[in-house]
Amino acid sequence: MPNRLAQESSPYLLQHAHNPVDWYPWNEEAFAKARAENKPIFLSVGYATCHWCHEMERESFEDPEIAAILNTHFVPIKVDREELPDVDHVYMSALQAMTGSGGWPMNMFLLPDLRPFFGGTYWPPEDRQGFPSFRRVLMGVHNAWQHQHKDVLENAEQLTVHLQGQLKPRTGPLPEDLHKVALAGLSRAFDPAYGGFGSAPKFPQSPALAYLLSLAWLGEEAAWKHLQLTLDRMAEGGLYDQVGGGFHRYAVDHIWRVPHFEKMLYDNAQLAWLYAAASQMQPTTAEQARRYRRIARETLDYVLREMTDPQGGFWSAQDADSEGVEGKFYVWQASEFRTVLGAEADAAMLLFGVSEAGNWEHTNVLERRIPDEALMQHLGMGLEAFENWVESVRKRLYAARQQRIPPLTDDKVLADWNGLMLRALAEVGRLLGEPTYIEAARKNAGFVWQAMYKDGLLRHSWRKGLLKPQAYLSDQAHYGLGLLALYEPTGEMAWLEAAQQLAEAILTYFKEPEGGFRDSLDPTLPVKARDAYDGPYPSGSASAAELLFRLAALYERPDWQQAALSAVEFYAQSLVRNAFGFPALLQAHLVGTQGTELAVVAPSELIEPIRRWFLPLTTLAHGSPDLLPVLQNRQPGLAYLCQQGACRLPVDSLERLLAELEAIYPGISAQVKP
Repeated sequence: MPNRLAQESSPYLLQHAHNPVDWYPWNEEAFAKARAENKPIFLSVGYATCHWCHEMERESFEDPEIAAILNTHFVPIKVDREELPDVDHVYMSALQAMTGSGGWPMNMFLLPDLRPFFGGTYWPPEDRQGFPSFRRVLMGVHNAWQHQHKDVLENAEQLTVHLQGQLKPRTGPLPEDLHKVALAGLSRAFDPAYGGFGSAPKFPQSPALAYLLSLAWLGEEAAWKHLQLTLDRMAEGGLYDQVGGGFHRYAVDHIWRVPHFEKMLYDNAQLAWLYAAASQMQPTTAEQARRYRRIARETLDYVLREMTDPQGGFWSAQDADSEGVEGKFYVWQASEFRTVLGAEADAAMLLFGVSEAGNWEHTNVLERRIPDEALMQHLGMGLEAFENWVESVRKRLYAARQQRIPPLTDDKVLADWNGLMLRALAEVGRLLGEPTYIEAARKNAGFVWQAMYKDGLLRHSWRKGLLKPQAYLSDQAHYGLGLLALYEPTGEMAWLEAAQQLAEAILTYFKEPEGGFRDSLDPTLPVKARDAYDGPYPSGSASAAELLFRLAALYERPDWQQAALSAVEFYAQSLVRNAFGFPALLQAHLVGTQGTELAVVAPSELIEPIRRWFLPLTTLAHGSPDLLPVLQNRQPGLAYLCQQGACRLPVDSLERLLAELEAIYPGISAQVKP
């Protein structure tokens, strides 16, 4: 018999709808029951493509005896962390404070007033390798609740005070050499052999890579070396799906070979843009530029093919597991290559590093470590013939792989992650001249604005016609930047006006009196959800600051500029001490202090070539003088380059515009070809 989760829309919650556990969703009914019966809440947080969440569900939540303990002594609540990121953030902060680490599934024990007092991640069904069984944990917490209630309350109070302390501002002066200090900090964590940061497991860390790209564009040679090495090594390894396109979530090793095979929308959005943008940088070799453009296109094509709702929304993730085995859908035996490719198998095995022994658990995770030019010489092919052959091989392998049982796709639409993909499609479409991507971006923007914008706020989660009420800072900020990106190649004011509405929502609902922004509007949480720390994608605070900086220039709103700058300064101490944790806020600071606005007044022949230029710190406006404050009183046919309202001489040619750019960004003319 199904439990309450059968009425939910989240694929993760629906996975637990037939457990014998008497699950509640996160709602007042559950809280009221805990208060009325004076029972602790058991909060379990995960997501649909989480491997260890699947394991714990199968081992423990389907077990009738464990379910009976949970149902008798606790009020069990199940949460999809992607649907309720504020709940996840608050209690993950508590878990990390208690244990020094975190992860999913996250299992927390709360007082009826929602303050946490104990928690952990995965617990096995039986005692195993020093880990207590889940049964033992449950009975231990129950006994503490019954017989050590005072200690439980003290733990909850101390933990809550600690969490509230973390919310205090870390303001202070921002040094003039902030970005040199930040680059030095990132360099210390950089892997000089395989790129990326740290050792295994190794994540793409896209916000840090995007920040490095801006620094490289400004002439920082070290930033470029870090970035190109990382992009090269990630694209060569198994982190990248060499057959279907797109990136897996992270590598379990330091050489990017063996991934944790789930695929996330946010990774693929950011990385597609990074590769396309890096292909525009002049330090790239011809082979690098070709490879970067190919990776960008293959990644976006994968999303449009496998992660897109018919109405235009983008789905959230694909699982690592197939048939209960991690990676089974993606790995290959040498014999399979021979069956699929016949006489071409040996050459394809060389291309993808396939061997009889395999490179992971007696199977092959496909890689492309051999340079294309070396392979072309070995195979006696020219560039065009080689690229056609590789594409033919990929298509045949993809068709064969499609006969396998695929991983689960989490088909909920999240506004903030869709904003990241909207921005990627718009910007890659603009830079690479791909109208297909621009059109997909238009369709997404039309769908999201119609289906998910309600009562002045963009709502967070939609699935199969059901819109959840929650709205977060990250939704307004990421999607606002996506809409702004769509305006730049199209000149369609509807998208810019929608971005303006989201900026106003940020200032109305999320701005804090003492500075900075809050992430959530939920009043039930024991502490505010507020954190500018970047995870695998930029924080809501960082993207809100960048959006306000960019729109302040177009709408000539110094109050928006000041609100954004205050949000950056709110975390000044963190920026100085820990660049690795706040690269997107550093990127926003670059936009706010070194950014420019480029107003091209219609009608003008300059606009189309300018749209193909890679100007990461410049916000483009195009249209008639009556459309925007930044265009007012400007002469048609001319381009005006301005910085915080101070404009250089208007120009009527690309060559003269490059000279004006060079005056603000010395050396940048080498990056842009008229």
